[in-house]
Amino acid sequence: MNIPLEAQQPDPGVRHSYPVAIEDAGIGTAFRLLLRTLPYALVRLGILVGCTLGAVVWWLVAFGGAAFLGQHVAGPVGLVWFLVCAAGAGALWKFLLRYVLYVVKCGHIAVLTELVTHDQIGNGGESMFAYGKRVVTERFAQVNVLFAVDLLVKGVVSAFNRSLDWVAQLVPVPGLDSLVQIVNAIVRAATTYIDETLFSYGLARGDDNPWATAKDGLVYYGQNAREVLKTAVWVVVLDKVLTGVAWVACLVPGFLLASIMPGNVAGLAFVVGLLLALNLRSAFLKPLFLIMVMTKFHVSVRNQAIDATWDTRLGSVSDKFKEISENARAWVASPRATG
Repeated sequence: MNIPLEAQQPDPGVRHSYPVAIEDAGIGTAFRLLLRTLPYALVRLGILVGCTLGAVVWWLVAFGGAAFLGQHVAGPVGLVWFLVCAAGAGALWKFLLRYVLYVVKCGHIAVLTELVTHDQIGNGGESMFAYGKRVVTERFAQVNVLFAVDLLVKGVVSAFNRSLDWVAQLVPVPGLDSLVQIVNAIVRAATTYIDETLFSYGLARGDDNPWATAKDGLVYYGQNAREVLKTAVWVVVLDKVLTGVAWVACLVPGFLLASIMPGNVAGLAFVVGLLLALNLRSAFLKPLFLIMVMTKFHVSVRNQAIDATWDTRLGSVSDKFKEISENARAWVASPRATG
Protein backbone atom coordinates (compact mmCIF):
# COMPACT_ATOMS: atom_id res chain seq x y z
CA MET A 1 0.00 0.00 0.00
CA ASN A 2 1.36 3.40 -0.96
CA ILE A 3 1.48 5.88 1.89
CA PRO A 4 0.69 9.48 0.88
CA LEU A 5 3.64 11.85 1.10
CA GLU A 6 1.87 14.01 3.66
CA ALA A 7 1.49 10.96 5.93
CA GLN A 8 5.22 10.18 5.68
CA GLN A 9 6.46 13.61 6.74
CA PRO A 10 5.45 15.09 10.10
CA ASP A 11 3.54 18.33 10.04
CA PRO A 12 5.79 21.05 11.51
CA GLY A 13 2.75 22.31 13.42
CA VAL A 14 2.42 19.04 15.35
CA ARG A 15 3.99 19.50 18.80
CA HIS A 16 4.63 15.80 19.43
CA SER A 17 5.78 12.69 17.59
CA TYR A 18 4.84 9.76 19.81
CA PRO A 19 3.00 6.65 18.58
CA VAL A 20 -0.54 5.74 19.65
CA ALA A 21 -1.10 2.00 19.96
CA ILE A 22 -4.88 2.14 20.40
CA GLU A 23 -7.37 2.60 17.59
CA ASP A 24 -10.36 3.86 19.55
CA ALA A 25 -11.10 5.53 22.86
CA GLY A 26 -14.30 3.74 23.84
CA ILE A 27 -15.36 2.30 27.18
CA GLY A 28 -14.13 -1.14 26.07
CA THR A 29 -10.60 0.15 25.54
CA ALA A 30 -10.67 1.97 28.88
CA PHE A 31 -11.90 -1.11 30.71
CA ARG A 32 -9.19 -3.30 29.14
CA LEU A 33 -6.49 -0.83 30.14
CA LEU A 34 -7.87 -0.73 33.69
CA LEU A 35 -7.74 -4.53 33.87
CA ARG A 36 -4.16 -4.55 32.54
CA THR A 37 -3.14 -2.13 35.31
CA LEU A 38 -5.39 -3.63 37.99
CA PRO A 39 -2.53 -4.05 40.50
CA TYR A 40 -2.23 -0.25 40.69
CA ALA A 41 -5.96 0.07 41.38
CA LEU A 42 -5.68 -2.59 44.10
CA VAL A 43 -2.76 -0.75 45.71
CA ARG A 44 -4.80 2.44 45.64
CA LEU A 45 -7.73 0.60 47.25
CA GLY A 46 -5.44 -0.76 49.95
CA ILE A 47 -4.10 2.72 50.72
CA LEU A 48 -7.60 4.20 50.83
CA VAL A 49 -8.98 1.45 53.07
CA GLY A 50 -5.97 1.80 55.36
CA CYS A 51 -6.45 5.58 55.51
CA THR A 52 -10.15 5.13 56.21
CA LEU A 53 -9.56 2.71 59.07
CA GLY A 54 -6.81 4.93 60.43
CA ALA A 55 -9.10 7.96 60.23
CA VAL A 56 -11.86 6.14 62.13
CA VAL A 57 -9.45 5.18 64.92
CA TRP A 58 -7.92 8.67 64.92
CA TRP A 59 -11.25 10.43 65.36
CA LEU A 60 -12.42 7.94 67.99
CA VAL A 61 -9.28 8.77 69.96
CA ALA A 62 -9.78 12.49 69.30
CA PHE A 63 -13.40 12.61 70.49
CA GLY A 64 -12.93 10.03 73.23
CA GLY A 65 -9.81 11.69 74.57
CA ALA A 66 -11.42 15.14 74.47
CA ALA A 67 -14.47 13.86 76.35
CA PHE A 68 -12.37 12.05 78.95
CA LEU A 69 -9.99 14.96 79.54
CA GLY A 70 -12.81 17.47 79.55
CA GLN A 71 -14.70 15.48 82.17
CA HIS A 72 -11.85 14.32 84.41
CA VAL A 73 -9.25 17.07 84.02
CA ALA A 74 -10.61 20.36 82.65
CA GLY A 75 -12.78 21.48 79.77
CA PRO A 76 -10.04 23.55 78.07
CA VAL A 77 -7.65 20.59 78.20
CA GLY A 78 -10.16 18.44 76.33
CA LEU A 79 -10.63 21.18 73.75
CA VAL A 80 -6.86 21.51 73.24
CA TRP A 81 -6.58 17.74 72.80
CA PHE A 82 -9.27 17.77 70.13
CA LEU A 83 -7.72 20.72 68.26
CA VAL A 84 -4.29 19.07 68.28
CA CYS A 85 -5.77 15.84 66.93
CA ALA A 86 -7.69 17.75 64.24
CA ALA A 87 -4.56 19.64 63.14
CA GLY A 88 -2.55 16.42 63.13
CA ALA A 89 -5.19 14.71 60.99
CA GLY A 90 -5.03 17.54 58.45
CA ALA A 91 -1.22 17.42 58.25
CA LEU A 92 -1.18 13.62 57.97
CA TRP A 93 -3.82 13.59 55.23
CA LYS A 94 -1.91 16.26 53.28
CA PHE A 95 1.22 14.12 53.48
CA LEU A 96 -0.63 10.99 52.34
CA LEU A 97 -2.33 12.89 49.53
CA ARG A 98 0.88 14.51 48.32
CA TYR A 99 3.53 11.86 48.77
CA VAL A 100 1.63 8.57 48.69
CA LEU A 101 -1.65 8.68 46.78
CA TYR A 102 -0.43 11.26 44.28
CA VAL A 103 2.82 9.42 43.55
CA VAL A 104 0.91 6.14 43.15
CA LYS A 105 -1.48 7.88 40.76
CA CYS A 106 1.42 9.33 38.76
CA GLY A 107 2.99 5.88 38.52
CA HIS A 108 -0.33 4.49 37.30
CA ILE A 109 -0.59 7.25 34.69
CA ALA A 110 2.98 6.52 33.55
CA VAL A 111 2.14 2.84 33.02
CA LEU A 112 -1.13 3.68 31.26
CA THR A 113 0.68 6.13 28.98
CA GLU A 114 3.22 3.48 28.03
CA LEU A 115 0.43 1.03 27.19
CA VAL A 116 -1.45 3.64 25.17
CA THR A 117 1.65 4.59 23.18
CA HIS A 118 3.60 1.32 22.91
CA ASP A 119 1.21 -1.41 24.13
CA GLN A 120 3.88 -2.72 26.50
CA ILE A 121 5.64 -1.56 29.65
CA GLY A 122 9.21 -0.37 29.21
CA ASN A 123 11.37 -2.95 27.45
CA GLY A 124 8.80 -5.68 28.02
CA GLY A 125 10.69 -7.25 30.91
CA GLU A 126 10.04 -4.56 33.52
CA SER A 127 7.18 -4.87 35.99
CA MET A 128 4.59 -2.11 36.01
CA PHE A 129 5.53 -1.06 39.54
CA ALA A 130 9.23 -0.91 38.67
CA TYR A 131 8.47 1.10 35.54
CA GLY A 132 6.10 3.47 37.33
CA LYS A 133 8.60 4.02 40.15
CA ARG A 134 11.41 4.68 37.67
CA VAL A 135 9.42 7.23 35.68
CA VAL A 136 8.16 9.03 38.79
CA THR A 137 11.68 9.08 40.28
CA GLU A 138 13.17 10.45 37.05
CA ARG A 139 10.49 13.12 36.86
CA PHE A 140 9.99 13.77 40.57
CA ALA A 141 10.58 17.50 40.10
CA GLN A 142 7.74 17.51 37.58
CA VAL A 143 5.49 15.59 39.97
CA ASN A 144 6.01 18.31 42.55
CA VAL A 145 5.46 21.08 40.00
CA LEU A 146 2.26 19.33 38.95
CA PHE A 147 0.54 20.52 42.11
CA ALA A 148 1.01 24.10 40.93
CA VAL A 149 0.23 23.19 37.32
CA ASP A 150 -2.95 21.36 38.37
CA LEU A 151 -4.46 24.42 40.01
CA LEU A 152 -3.83 26.63 36.99
CA VAL A 153 -4.95 24.01 34.45
CA LYS A 154 -8.21 23.41 36.31
CA GLY A 155 -8.81 27.16 36.40
CA VAL A 156 -8.22 27.50 32.65
CA VAL A 157 -10.39 24.49 31.77
CA SER A 158 -13.22 25.64 34.04
CA ALA A 159 -13.17 29.16 32.59
CA PHE A 160 -12.99 27.83 29.03
CA ASN A 161 -15.81 25.31 29.53
CA ARG A 162 -18.04 27.99 31.04
CA SER A 163 -17.50 30.08 27.91
CA LEU A 164 -18.90 27.35 25.65
CA ASP A 165 -22.53 27.84 24.70
CA TRP A 166 -22.95 24.44 23.04
CA VAL A 167 -22.20 22.14 26.02
CA ALA A 168 -25.92 21.71 26.76
CA GLN A 169 -26.37 20.24 23.28
CA LEU A 170 -24.21 17.27 24.29
CA VAL A 171 -26.83 16.09 26.80
CA PRO A 172 -28.72 13.22 25.12
CA VAL A 173 -32.08 14.09 26.76
CA PRO A 174 -33.19 17.65 25.84
CA GLY A 175 -35.69 19.76 27.74
CA LEU A 176 -34.73 18.66 31.23
CA ASP A 177 -35.36 21.10 34.07
CA SER A 178 -32.05 20.11 35.61
CA LEU A 179 -30.09 20.79 32.42
CA VAL A 180 -27.88 23.37 34.12
CA GLN A 181 -26.89 20.86 36.81
CA ILE A 182 -26.11 18.26 34.15
CA VAL A 183 -23.99 20.73 32.19
CA ASN A 184 -22.12 21.66 35.37
CA ALA A 185 -21.49 17.97 36.06
CA ILE A 186 -20.06 17.56 32.55
CA VAL A 187 -17.78 20.55 33.05
CA ARG A 188 -16.59 19.18 36.40
CA ALA A 189 -15.95 15.76 34.86
CA ALA A 190 -13.76 17.27 32.14
CA THR A 191 -11.96 19.56 34.58
CA THR A 192 -11.24 16.72 37.01
CA TYR A 193 -9.26 14.60 34.57
CA ILE A 194 -7.70 17.06 32.10
CA ASP A 195 -4.76 17.95 34.36
CA GLU A 196 -3.89 14.26 34.76
CA THR A 197 -4.38 13.77 31.02
CA LEU A 198 -1.88 16.56 30.35
CA PHE A 199 0.63 14.82 32.63
CA SER A 200 0.18 11.72 30.46
CA TYR A 201 0.61 13.90 27.37
CA GLY A 202 3.90 15.23 28.73
CA LEU A 203 5.16 11.71 29.43
CA ALA A 204 4.16 10.57 25.94
CA ARG A 205 5.97 13.37 24.14
CA GLY A 206 8.98 13.26 26.48
CA ASP A 207 8.86 16.93 27.43
CA ASP A 208 10.90 18.06 30.44
CA ASN A 209 8.99 21.33 30.68
CA PRO A 210 5.65 20.65 32.42
CA TRP A 211 4.48 24.21 31.81
CA ALA A 212 5.04 23.93 28.05
CA THR A 213 3.21 20.61 28.11
CA ALA A 214 0.31 22.22 29.95
CA LYS A 215 0.23 25.14 27.52
CA ASP A 216 0.26 23.01 24.37
CA GLY A 217 -2.05 20.47 25.97
CA LEU A 218 -4.61 23.14 26.82
CA VAL A 219 -4.47 24.41 23.24
CA TYR A 220 -5.06 20.88 21.98
CA TYR A 221 -7.90 20.52 24.48
CA GLY A 222 -9.46 23.70 23.11
CA GLN A 223 -9.19 22.33 19.57
CA ASN A 224 -10.78 19.02 20.61
CA ALA A 225 -13.10 20.21 23.38
CA ARG A 226 -16.25 18.92 21.72
CA GLU A 227 -14.91 15.35 21.46
CA VAL A 228 -13.47 15.38 24.98
CA LEU A 229 -16.70 16.77 26.44
CA LYS A 230 -18.69 14.09 24.64
CA THR A 231 -16.59 11.59 26.58
CA ALA A 232 -17.26 13.63 29.73
CA VAL A 233 -21.00 13.09 29.16
CA TRP A 234 -20.45 9.34 29.32
CA VAL A 235 -18.24 9.79 32.37
CA VAL A 236 -21.12 11.56 34.15
CA VAL A 237 -23.62 8.86 33.14
CA LEU A 238 -21.35 5.96 34.06
CA ASP A 239 -20.36 7.64 37.31
CA LYS A 240 -24.00 7.81 38.41
CA VAL A 241 -24.79 4.25 37.31
CA LEU A 242 -21.66 2.49 38.56
CA THR A 243 -21.53 4.47 41.80
CA GLY A 244 -25.14 3.44 42.39
CA VAL A 245 -24.20 -0.19 41.80
CA ALA A 246 -21.30 0.11 44.25
CA TRP A 247 -23.55 1.69 46.88
CA VAL A 248 -26.14 -1.06 46.52
CA ALA A 249 -23.49 -3.80 46.63
CA CYS A 250 -21.94 -2.37 49.79
CA LEU A 251 -24.97 -0.96 51.62
CA VAL A 252 -27.46 -3.80 51.13
CA PRO A 253 -25.40 -6.12 53.37
CA GLY A 254 -25.25 -3.27 55.88
CA PHE A 255 -29.04 -2.96 55.90
CA LEU A 256 -29.38 -6.73 56.29
CA LEU A 257 -27.00 -6.69 59.24
CA ALA A 258 -28.89 -3.74 60.70
CA SER A 259 -32.08 -5.81 60.75
CA ILE A 260 -30.57 -8.66 62.78
CA MET A 261 -27.94 -6.98 64.96
CA PRO A 262 -28.08 -4.64 67.96
CA GLY A 263 -28.31 -0.93 67.24
CA ASN A 264 -24.65 0.03 67.73
CA VAL A 265 -23.29 -2.87 65.69
CA ALA A 266 -25.87 -2.27 62.95
CA GLY A 267 -24.90 1.39 62.69
CA LEU A 268 -21.23 0.43 62.45
CA ALA A 269 -21.99 -2.06 59.65
CA PHE A 270 -23.83 0.65 57.73
CA VAL A 271 -20.94 3.12 58.10
CA VAL A 272 -18.41 0.49 56.99
CA GLY A 273 -20.52 -0.24 53.90
CA LEU A 274 -20.73 3.46 53.07
CA LEU A 275 -16.98 3.99 53.42
CA LEU A 276 -16.23 0.88 51.38
CA ALA A 277 -18.45 2.14 48.54
CA LEU A 278 -16.63 5.48 48.52
CA ASN A 279 -13.24 3.75 48.48
CA LEU A 280 -14.27 1.44 45.64
CA ARG A 281 -15.32 4.45 43.59
CA SER A 282 -12.00 6.21 44.20
CA ALA A 283 -9.90 3.10 43.55
CA PHE A 284 -11.61 1.72 40.43
CA LEU A 285 -14.13 4.12 38.91
CA LYS A 286 -12.02 7.26 38.96
CA PRO A 287 -9.10 5.55 37.16
CA LEU A 288 -11.58 4.16 34.61
CA PHE A 289 -12.96 7.64 33.92
CA LEU A 290 -9.44 9.07 33.70
CA ILE A 291 -8.53 6.43 31.11
CA MET A 292 -11.63 7.33 29.07
CA VAL A 293 -10.67 11.02 28.94
CA MET A 294 -6.97 10.30 28.49
CA THR A 295 -7.40 7.90 25.58
CA LYS A 296 -9.87 10.23 23.87
CA PHE A 297 -7.30 13.03 24.12
CA HIS A 298 -4.42 10.94 22.75
CA VAL A 299 -6.49 9.62 19.85
CA SER A 300 -7.82 13.11 19.04
CA VAL A 301 -4.43 14.86 18.94
CA ARG A 302 -2.67 12.13 16.96
CA ASN A 303 -0.82 13.82 14.04
CA GLN A 304 -2.83 17.00 14.68
CA ALA A 305 -1.21 20.38 14.01
CA ILE A 306 -1.58 22.95 16.75
CA ASP A 307 -3.66 26.05 16.06
CA ALA A 308 -1.74 29.00 17.52
CA THR A 309 -4.86 31.20 17.47
CA TRP A 310 -6.02 29.26 20.52
CA ASP A 311 -3.30 30.98 22.55
CA THR A 312 -5.23 34.22 22.20
CA ARG A 313 -8.61 32.56 22.75
CA LEU A 314 -7.58 30.83 25.96
CA GLY A 315 -5.75 33.92 27.18
CA SER A 316 -8.93 35.95 26.69
CA VAL A 317 -11.02 33.65 28.93
CA SER A 318 -8.46 33.05 31.68
CA ASP A 319 -5.47 34.96 32.99
CA LYS A 320 -4.22 31.63 34.36
CA PHE A 321 -3.39 30.55 30.79
CA LYS A 322 -1.16 33.61 30.43
CA GLU A 323 0.54 32.62 33.68
CA ILE A 324 1.14 29.10 32.34
CA SER A 325 2.65 30.58 29.15
CA GLU A 326 4.95 32.83 31.17
CA ASN A 327 6.05 29.91 33.36
CA ALA A 328 6.77 27.84 30.23
CA ARG A 329 9.09 30.55 28.91
CA ALA A 330 10.73 31.02 32.31
CA TRP A 331 11.34 27.27 32.63
CA VAL A 332 13.15 27.21 29.26
CA ALA A 333 15.39 30.05 30.41
CA SER A 334 16.06 28.56 33.85
CA PRO A 335 19.05 26.38 34.88
CA ARG A 336 16.66 23.42 35.28
CA ALA A 337 16.18 23.32 31.53
CA THR A 338 19.90 23.13 30.83
CA GLY A 339 20.82 20.76 33.65
